[in-house]
Amino acid sequence: MSGFKEPGFADRQKAAMQARQNLLNKFRTQPGPDDPAVKARAEERAAIAERREKAKEAREAEKAEQKRQQEEAAAAEAARIAREQEEEAARQEALLAEQKAKRDARYAARKERGKKKR
Repeated sequence: MSGFKEPGFADRQKAAMQARQNLLNKFRTQPGPDDPAVKARAEERAAIAERREKAKEAREAEKAEQKRQQEEAAAAEAARIAREQEEEAARQEALLAEQKAKRDARYAARKERGKKKR
């Protein structure tokens, strides 16, 4: 098993230099900001962002419309309930007035019968 050789200082230095050179070459091969491919990707990203913004505005407008419709429905329901309560109060008043009229008529009839007997 004499195949493994412990790397020395010079070997480690050479490996580190090679790694730095590889990183530098990788950075140099990247396209610049004026490259057509980079510009195309940037324009595509901008178009996507614009579509997202428009979709967000449309959703917000739809939500606002739904909220307005719900508020209108709630207001109409409240008006209907108030109208029904007023109608019920009017019916109660009419019923009480009718009962009072009947009671007054019975009282008057009883009083008339009492006058006739004497």
